[in-house]
Amino acid sequence: MKPLKIVFMGSPDFAVPSLEKLYVSGHKILAVVSNPDKRRGRRSKPVPTAVKGKALELNLPTIDVEDVKSDEFSNQLHSLNPDLLVVVAFRILPASILDIPKKGSINLHASLLPKYRGAAPIHWAIINGEKKTGCTVFFLNDVVDTGKIIGTIETPVGDMETTGDIYKRLKDIGSDLLLDCVNQISNESYSLKEQDDTKATPAPKLFRENTRIDFEQDAQTVHNFIRGLNPFPGAWCTYAGQKMNIYRSKPELNVNLKPGTLKSVEKSLLAGCGNGSVELLEVQLPGTKILSGAEFANGYDLDEQLY
Repeated sequence: MKPLKIVFMGSPDFAVPSLEKLYVSGHKILAVVSNPDKRRGRRSKPVPTAVKGKALELNLPTIDVEDVKSDEFSNQLHSLNPDLLVVVAFRILPASILDIPKKGSINLHASLLPKYRGAAPIHWAIINGEKKTGCTVFFLNDVVDTGKIIGTIETPVGDMETTGDIYKRLKDIGSDLLLDCVNQISNESYSLKEQDDTKATPAPKLFRENTRIDFEQDAQTVHNFIRGLNPFPGAWCTYAGQKMNIYRSKPELNVNLKPGTLKSVEKSLLAGCGNGSVELLEVQLPGTKILSGAEFANGYDLDEQLY
């Protein structure tokens, strides 16, 4: 295997295992590109991203970039003369950057493309009740998440697993897939697969407006929505005029209550849905700790509706 000269780009901890595996692989990491350091609190000092922090720990050169379209950034990459650009959980890059490396630019994406193109692929796979998901490595082009596929890896999704659970698994198995694909590129032994655009599904960003629970939907759909938004940004509803976060649930398909109605049954807290109910396992009101359903039932008025 001929070692490749690589520029690695990423910011969150999802990308850290990929950086670590490339570092010990025999390939040469010329630089690690990440978002600028950020304050986590008003009085705190700026801290590096998880990826930059790991790069500094490994004594790798780092580049903070504010504007990926700037001439300064382009010139920096040209001067490094990389063979390959490896991107994991970073930003949309212009074609002028993607075209710099001799062998192209590749991305690790946390879905089985063409399903779940976009910023929140794990969340939407869980929300939509997928029984399996995975990671894809593909060559980047000027249209987001549409490039030719080098390789994929799959994992089953359990009925009670959350986005957080799948996130942890995918960042590890995805890093193995990424290294394998980089080695294939080095050996020129890879084969490419075109994406079928007719099977593409979106995975847009999640905001307050699209993370509110709709109890008119059936119990399984509500349960998938709650676990798909755990741990972040969190599914929510209103209780007595306050925002209530719901972190964990369990579908109870054989118990029918009016949508949004609360009922305590044998130390379980149930909320009615359009068809069936969900057991609320972990809930939180503003300024309080996370409570189990039983704890909430003991301390709060269950005559209130959830909306």
